[in-house]
Amino acid sequence: MTDSTTKTKVEKSREEWMRQLTPEQFRVTRAKGTERAFTGKYRDSKPQDTYHWLWCGQRVSEAIAKFVSGTGWPSFYEPANPDAIATESDRTLWMVRTEVLCARCDAHLGHVFEDGPAPPGLRYCMNSAALTRKPADKPGDKA
Repeated sequence: MTDSTTKTKVEKSREEWMRQLTPEQFRVTRAKGTERAFTGKYRDSKPQDTYHWLWCGQRVSEAIAKFVSGTGWPSFYEPANPDAIATESDRTLWMVRTEVLCARCDAHLGHVFEDGPAPPGLRYCMNSAALTRKPADKPGDKA
């Protein structure tokens, strides 16, 4: 599945992001913060909806890839469009993790861990402040 929105890079100043985001959204997505466990609006969300990056609109995950991880953050075992994300090493908090970023706007979205359901055995642990939920597409709709 290809998402044409991944091709256009979004570049904004810190001030522009601060005007467009709530303080919590800015802290999480631009300052690489993390919501406290079990506090995000989608932590227990189970509807058959799709999840998208808050400002770019790129699809994060199909509803079928979402699972309840018990960690307190929305979790997915695979992204809807691997080209929509970028990863890099995160060595904060005295540990090494893999940070997940939006490939289009470089927003911090969360982290990916290798303790998810098999296959593929991954857990994309996302911050609700970086997401928006949309109704699931009807059969035959394309992302």
